[in-house]
Amino acid sequence: MKRVLLPLLCVLPACAMFQRPLRPVHAPPEEAAAFEIPLALPTEGRQVISGTTLRAIQLAMDDYLPWDRKLPSGATPLHECLNRRESYEVATAPVSPGVMLISIIPNPDVCDIGTAPVLEGGATYAIDVSGWRILAAQQ
Repeated sequence: MKRVLLPLLCVLPACAMFQRPLRPVHAPPEEAAAFEIPLALPTEGRQVISGTTLRAIQLAMDDYLPWDRKLPSGATPLHECLNRRESYEVATAPVSPGVMLISIIPNPDVCDIGTAPVLEGGATYAIDVSGWRILAAQQ
């Protein structure tokens, strides 16, 4: 019995390291049934983003603002606002074949930044879009 229990007790804590990634929240079926998706997207306000650009943005954003990031207790409303991904705008530009710059910029219209010193004033990433890795980051 000890031969089985000891290895099992050693392996079980390792299971905590293998957490499933976060999944998006879906509306309840009743609410989803009430919404009808049109056959075509409206042309007004439509934005088309390439898959390469989308993946580069996601890589930079996952580094800049990880999903599992916890706010310290007593965080200010500004800090809470800057901890939400929708509080940022993103600008992208290719700089060479296989490298894209991604700038993550706080949106002052979303977070009342005013004249407050902002600890998290955005960042710019150089992303290798062929190997999908961060070449450099400047915060």
